[in-house]
Amino acid sequence: MAGHSKYANIQHRKGGQDKKRAQAFTKIAREIQAAVRLGGPDPNANPRLYRAMASGRAINMPKDNIQRAVDKGGGAGAESLDEIRYEGFGPGGIGVIVECLTDNKNRTAGEVRAAFTKHGGNLGETNSVSNAWKRVGEIRYPLSVGSEDAMLEAAIEAGCDDCAVEDESHVVVCEMNALAGAAQQLSKKFGDAASAKFVWRTDIAIPIEGDSAESLLKLIDQLDDLDDVQDVYSNEDISDEELARLSA
Repeated sequence: MAGHSKYANIQHRKGGQDKKRAQAFTKIAREIQAAVRLGGPDPNANPRLYRAMASGRAINMPKDNIQRAVDKGGGAGAESLDEIRYEGFGPGGIGVIVECLTDNKNRTAGEVRAAFTKHGGNLGETNSVSNAWKRVGEIRYPLSVGSEDAMLEAAIEAGCDDCAVEDESHVVVCEMNALAGAAQQLSKKFGDAASAKFVWRTDIAIPIEGDSAESLLKLIDQLDDLDDVQDVYSNEDISDEELARLSA
């Protein structure tokens, strides 16, 4: 199933990695805060917190940053973060799902709507996109941790449903209720995952090219840059040749 398609490759080639790294730290910190507020500060008793902290360690997020996020999420003055999902269609009819954590719903709604409007898309009703997608658990590791066969064997032993190479990563897919156990089992062999979280995936991929593809990537890039946006999912199918042209 497709998630973010080949967009991660575009991001990598566009540069600005320091900015992306800082944004990643911010998004993980917000996820840690939300996890602590909902399930407490003990990662062994809070699977969501365990996954968020592991994701932080996997991208070398400083321990002090992680601890500050835990403390902030459990403090008396912890901010209330609401989880909101927006769904819409980008150029070429591409489905886009945007997941947010926000302390101001009006601000987030306005920023997300403005991004869609600017780049030729439009927001839809709840389930207008996700009704053709499935919510699953996803665990990602860099290719350097081992071979495809080794990862596949470990994934099967952990009770996962699928294992493939996507966007220069090992991607393991499982049912939502199996994610915590599978992530912990895989970590014993491969260490902390680059990410372990619930994601949206679909078997429907829509071909897109030219100006529509360029506008779509700009839309996704703008959404990813928003502080309140945690994840963006889209089902475009862009050829390698078109990706090379767009990233030139």
